[in-house]
Amino acid sequence: MAERKGKILIISAPSGSGKTTILKRVLAVTPEVVYSVSATTRKPRNNEVHGRDYYFIGEDEFVDGIKENKFIEWEKVYDYYYGTYKHVLFDVINSGKNVLLEIDVKGALNIKKQFPEAISVFIIPPDIKSLEERLRNRRTESESDLKKRLDLAVHELGEKDKFDYRIINVDLETAVKETHDLILKIINKEN
Repeated sequence: MAERKGKILIISAPSGSGKTTILKRVLAVTPEVVYSVSATTRKPRNNEVHGRDYYFIGEDEFVDGIKENKFIEWEKVYDYYYGTYKHVLFDVINSGKNVLLEIDVKGALNIKKQFPEAISVFIIPPDIKSLEERLRNRRTESESDLKKRLDLAVHELGEKDKFDYRIINVDLETAVKETHDLILKIINKEN
């Protein structure tokens, strides 16, 4: 009899919805889940660490990885590449551990096509105005980048019904609790 494979959990949301904040809090108290670190060609933001938050790599290295089929999914978003290394995903689930992917909406839907058994969760901001305020308060984007993120957010919000679960982040504490409870329910459910 084959060993049990870990479950694939996908968390996605428009930029600025609070997913990273929610997930950091949830992962800190959920040792049953391994965070899948994605690769990106964008520069690190304040307090981001290579290998913990992302694998920050050059565009040439990323493009070579695409050619060498190293990514399970990848996208070019906001002029930067983002992707999930195959070996990261397979190493975790083949060891019987559960893996959590924090990826953009298009990448999440791509993973769901490849792994229909994966569980997908969409974090929804209360409204576009709140989303814009959150992005502005981060002070990490230029005005043109902010506009790109907001335009994409409108499109991504239109995809929310393609996800298995949806959590509205009106109140951070409530969203953290709901996400944590949902993840525990998913990983404790028998295949």
